[in-house]
Amino acid sequence: MLTVLAKLGSPEMVGQFALGLALTAPVFMFCNLQLRAVQATDAKAEYPFGDYLSLRIFTTIIALVVIEGIIFFSHYSRQTALVIFIIGISKAIESISDLYYGFLQQHERMDRIAQSMMIKGPLSLITLGSIVWLTRSVFWGSVGLAIAWGIILVAYDMRSGSLIAKINGQEAELNPRWNALALIKLTELALPLGFVMLLISLNTNIPRYFIEHYWGAHELGIFAAMSYVMIAGTTVISALGQSASPRLAKFYAQGDSAAFRALLIKLVGIGAALGGIGVLGALLGGREILTLLYKAEYARQDVFLIITLATGVSYISSFLGYAVTAARYFRIQTPQSALVVGATALGSFWLIPNNGLQGAALALLISSLVAIIGKFVIFAFLLRRINKNAQ
Repeated sequence: MLTVLAKLGSPEMVGQFALGLALTAPVFMFCNLQLRAVQATDAKAEYPFGDYLSLRIFTTIIALVVIEGIIFFSHYSRQTALVIFIIGISKAIESISDLYYGFLQQHERMDRIAQSMMIKGPLSLITLGSIVWLTRSVFWGSVGLAIAWGIILVAYDMRSGSLIAKINGQEAELNPRWNALALIKLTELALPLGFVMLLISLNTNIPRYFIEHYWGAHELGIFAAMSYVMIAGTTVISALGQSASPRLAKFYAQGDSAAFRALLIKLVGIGAALGGIGVLGALLGGREILTLLYKAEYARQDVFLIITLATGVSYISSFLGYAVTAARYFRIQTPQSALVVGATALGSFWLIPNNGLQGAALALLISSLVAIIGKFVIFAFLLRRINKNAQ
């Protein structure tokens, strides 16, 4: 989608779209409380789907109110404010789909999730591209995107949930269940993960806030475009991590440290390989890749190479994070994520004003290194705990 915006529009349009994502993502990451991961790793079925759905609806409304407040107090231009608002609506729709994905994931029906995403990807691209081409407006393109995501939610994701619930005799669980005590307990369980996801999202977006402030939407658009090239690899990492999470959770619950460790080693190996391929591609043909995907003005190979290094490290860190979440160690992730965000903020403050996009890339690399060190420390503690429980 960013490639389409770059080809049909300008870096400023890409920057507006990226700013909308950068402002709405942390809010929804926190308000979503990572309920999908909590649900997918609920090996003992402590909470029915109705509890998760009720809490997600409530927190989604809160997220939209917060985004409205951000728009009101930030004094962006009318066009930028409208783009941020519509992207917020899109994120609200996506958050409901995400919860149905969690239900399917809990039953290890990743095929239904894959089919939904295979529909969503091309439909989103075609809708955004055609509307931007006709209107030359990123706002109307974002409106089309929200409508497309709403259609997928109603026509496919909710129907998939109903189908799997019927197969497993859980039809009654699909309705929202407004049980105050259950919602409070579920919130207390998931709240640490909400803070973790807020920090992770801020960690990704803090450099973008600094770029927009010091260098403007044009430079933000170029940086965002280069960063999103690596989303292809991140999508693979996410798919593998989400698929493996229920299995990791079962191994941990059973005290099977050997199986737990073996599966994680495979995942980390894949992450390291993908990261290495990305770095090699940026080193040998980064300029050509960026020119082909976007335009010549986006082809800043020195910045792109640093971004790929940071992303490769983050792949390994992400898999370690999935293992910690599968073991349901939620609270310990908050201080570790806060440390990473602090490193990113300091790096951005020191490096971006004078070094621009290269400084932003270096800030991401510093935060990735801090993150992987912290995850290794947590994982060592986790392994010691599982071995102790097995004895």
